[in-house]
Amino acid sequence: MELTGAQILMECLKEQGVDTIFGYPGGTILDVYDTLGQTPEINHYLVSHEQGAAHAADGYARSTGKVGVCFATSGPGCTNLVTGIATAYMDSSPVVAITCNVSENLLGKDSFQEVDITGITMPITKWNYMVRNVSELADVVREAFLVARTGRPGPVLIDIAKNVARQKYSYSYLPVSEHRRHGRLSALEEGREGGLRVPEVDESDVDILVEMLQAAERPLLVCGGGVVRSRAHEEFNYFANLVDAPVAITLMGAGGFRGRDPLTTGMIGMHGSQASNMAVDNCDLLVAFGCRFSDRVALKPSTFAKQAAIVQVDVDRSEINKNVKTTHHIIGDARRVLQLLNERVQPLHHEEWKKYVFSFPTETEYDEGGDHLTPKQISEVIARLCPSNTIVTTDVGQHQMWVAQHFHYDYPGQLVTSGGFGTMGFGLGAAIGAQVGNPGKRVIHVTGDGSFRMNCNELATEEHYGLPIITFVYDNQTLGMVRQWQTLIYGQRYSATTLDRPPDWVKLAEAYGLGGSRVSTVEELEAALTEALACGHGYVIDCVIDKDEMVRPMVSGGNHITDFLAV
Repeated sequence: MELTGAQILMECLKEQGVDTIFGYPGGTILDVYDTLGQTPEINHYLVSHEQGAAHAADGYARSTGKVGVCFATSGPGCTNLVTGIATAYMDSSPVVAITCNVSENLLGKDSFQEVDITGITMPITKWNYMVRNVSELADVVREAFLVARTGRPGPVLIDIAKNVARQKYSYSYLPVSEHRRHGRLSALEEGREGGLRVPEVDESDVDILVEMLQAAERPLLVCGGGVVRSRAHEEFNYFANLVDAPVAITLMGAGGFRGRDPLTTGMIGMHGSQASNMAVDNCDLLVAFGCRFSDRVALKPSTFAKQAAIVQVDVDRSEINKNVKTTHHIIGDARRVLQLLNERVQPLHHEEWKKYVFSFPTETEYDEGGDHLTPKQISEVIARLCPSNTIVTTDVGQHQMWVAQHFHYDYPGQLVTSGGFGTMGFGLGAAIGAQVGNPGKRVIHVTGDGSFRMNCNELATEEHYGLPIITFVYDNQTLGMVRQWQTLIYGQRYSATTLDRPPDWVKLAEAYGLGGSRVSTVEELEAALTEALACGHGYVIDCVIDKDEMVRPMVSGGNHITDFLAV
């Protein structure tokens, strides 16, 4: 049948099973929105800002395992997506961003709201494409979803010229199972870079690792984001207990291994636990699954796990030996590699090694607060009163590290946070996406008073759609993480970090039609959270903490992993 480009786009989205889109309309994308309004199978969530749409699509993707979708118009509309796309790229999150540009006859003429968005986003997308001819639109959309979700996931951008949305062309329904064998997509099966082929695991590499595990006396496992992305948590849990090895968890690996498991040493790296970092320093075999050894994990690559043979398991060959030189590596999806290992490994025991590792703390103890709350008190109240399957989204800063350290995660997608790009302003949009994608679960948003200034406009979206998200503001009236560095490294010279200024967070919540409370004791926090859980709508809890509270432990960048500045 013959359809307009906008109609073809909607049909292709339905082929993919898309029922949720986050976006913001504008001139060049009006034909798409006109058709979207006549497509009842797809729900659209109008955000307050395009960056919120990108973060919502990302939060939806991370928490559900599906591909997230966002829309924006040309010019500032699509450039407002850029930070969200980069966030998804750094954390390997499958998002498809669809934008519209000016008509083809206006391209290259500095037309109103014209911008080369494919050029801008080329370094921060897994693939992008500008559609100039309606005849290629359907295959481009199908390819976009395949690329976004296959292998190492990542964001893809499609930019559609306005005239293409209006042109007509024949369309035939094609089930997802047939997409790989159709038209231009079939050629990609031969394997272009970043394309559609998942590398087959070389089983001889697996056999080598089995021998290394059997010979090791002090093994350490690292659970990275690849375990979460491949939803390999069950296989990883079985494997860890089979080899009886301590497990250190990266920020992006949270939920890939149960936070309360007796084998968990806590977070690894710059703000990792003493148990994790001492284990890295003293192990004789380190096996990392889906971990790229970023500078926040391997702070000084030349001395990282200096006594150990290092084995890296990753679906992306380009990550092997990029940051840390390995003794052995396995290319493949974490879940498949773990399945093969679980078939081969015999039960092992390492009681003396575990006794040593767990002689160090896996969490930081904080003094009681007095006239303010401590980070651990807040996390403990949340853990006690909220359902155990609560999804947690965060912004970036001290609060992010505290929640990673003290709130235990049991399944993939339970913690949704910006790791690689460190995006302040990520959390509330991500919470909206997570809540839309998981309507039966409680979603909380943890932020700081610095980060919340960057995304509080999305409270309007939260209120309009009746999303019962609870926001916890760690309010210390400062840019806490930057102040911490200024305290420890810059001689207590506090330049441009004080936030002794509006807004009043409770009044802001009320202005948006939501509930709010300011709390400074455990009793006040318990009462506010109990009210928030029962009220049925969004709620903001302003938690007073000390300005000089620090994330501990801390190892500064470039130092050896056990050179703690703050413990």
